[in-house]
Amino acid sequence: MKIIDKIRTYCPTCKKHTVHKIIKLVKKGKASPFSWGERQHKRKLRGYVGKVAGIKPVRKRGKHQKVLIECSECKKKQERIIGSRTEKILEIVKAETK
Repeated sequence: MKIIDKIRTYCPTCKKHTVHKIIKLVKKGKASPFSWGERQHKRKLRGYVGKVAGIKPVRKRGKHQKVLIECSECKKKQERIIGSRTEKILEIVKAETK
């Protein structure tokens, strides 16, 4: 899925619509191994039972594509979800100059 590198959208700091530049795609970070859920999961998997949890019966349709945009006036950055769930990976393309 292709997306233009500049979009005109609302900036919460300027409180008006300005041109924003798409900087990069935002990927999900790695989960902390010391979080409560991760500790519970490891505790469940311990022993001779085998794989108890973690098997997903249903496959999701796709993921939300998140991009980092920067305001051209105040230079503030914010994250924005583009479209709905999609399996296609976003590709940033340059806007055509006429």
